[in-house]
Amino acid sequence: MMHYDHILVRYGELALKGKNRAEFENKLKQNIQFAIRDFPDTKVKRTYGRMMIELNRENPEKVMEPLKHVFGLSSFSLAMKSQNEMEQIKETALQAFLQHDGKKRTFKVNARRSYKPFPISSQEANQIIGGHILANTDDVTVDVHHPDIEVNVEIREQGTYVTCGRIEGSGGLPVGTAGKVMLMLSGGIDSPVAGYLALKRGAELEAVHFHSPPYTNERARKKVEDLTKMLTTFGGPVRLHVVPFTELQKAIHANIHSNYAMTIMRRMMLRITEQIAENQNIKALANGESLGQVASQTLESMHTINEVTNLPILRPLVTMDKQEVIGISEKIGTYPISILPYEDCCTIFLPSNSVTRPRRDKAAKFEEAFEFQSYIEEAVAHTETITFGSGQHKEDKDMDDLL
Repeated sequence: MMHYDHILVRYGELALKGKNRAEFENKLKQNIQFAIRDFPDTKVKRTYGRMMIELNRENPEKVMEPLKHVFGLSSFSLAMKSQNEMEQIKETALQAFLQHDGKKRTFKVNARRSYKPFPISSQEANQIIGGHILANTDDVTVDVHHPDIEVNVEIREQGTYVTCGRIEGSGGLPVGTAGKVMLMLSGGIDSPVAGYLALKRGAELEAVHFHSPPYTNERARKKVEDLTKMLTTFGGPVRLHVVPFTELQKAIHANIHSNYAMTIMRRMMLRITEQIAENQNIKALANGESLGQVASQTLESMHTINEVTNLPILRPLVTMDKQEVIGISEKIGTYPISILPYEDCCTIFLPSNSVTRPRRDKAAKFEEAFEFQSYIEEAVAHTETITFGSGQHKEDKDMDDLL
């Protein structure tokens, strides 16, 4: 008896990449291989406009689960492979139809002949395959407008693939095709969502977290480590840089007027993050700021705080309200971790009268009150780096795999 033996993977935006398409497809292939690394018998192959995963008796449902988190996939389907011979295609389509789960009182055949030397047109194939299914089933009819099941038949040079139904993918672009970004990761709701959205646009992530013991305890740090692990689900290994921030934060508290303390603290964080990013050859930063959400996220605050870095700062959440962000955090699984009641460094020494429209000239004047550069150098020098996520992408040497 025939069984589903492949997963057919579709992708959308990559078709628009022109001359860079092969590069994007190869990266997507590597990311798929990494996602299903726990299934060693699978084999991923690339053909024009599709990826094919050969299951080799691996459990198809278990293999499909991690594919849901791979950015760059528009959808994927269980598939049966047939030789390009009409009698075998007919029987394969029948078996795929019979073994598909769910209601199947009506169906439609949608044949697509990508391999033009195949002697039968797509329209003729629809009729032949549909007739074969009708002749070998009971109480089943054709409905070309609203079928219970659409039997898709892709006739390619390397073989014919039959699918029934599809699972939606995460969309976006393959992680690693848009360079690397340094994420400022707190223990809150927003920054992990910002990291997730940066991954969706193809960025690879490293992260910086500011830790202020003993004012922030080890549970607060563990919370951030757990959030980092969650992000590896969507983009592979992530390096977390844990910055010792206590001494600099105490110096800010001692030397800066309370209404500018938050502004100065964030300027120091940006300086440190920029230095760590440059040490890693990273060209952009990212954070979880949303315009006007809190005092430090007004346009005036962003303008003043941004002054200290020349690196672009990505703000994926800038136009979102809190409920939209919470919705995404629940969807990706970070919300239960983010709401754990362990304070991060931004909540200690927090003044009640932070200025909402800070000026650059005033911030610079306040910073003259103490020699902060030595604190920055000390924090960078003693930053601890931990890598979460295991394994490496396989090198993609077969750029034009044949199936």
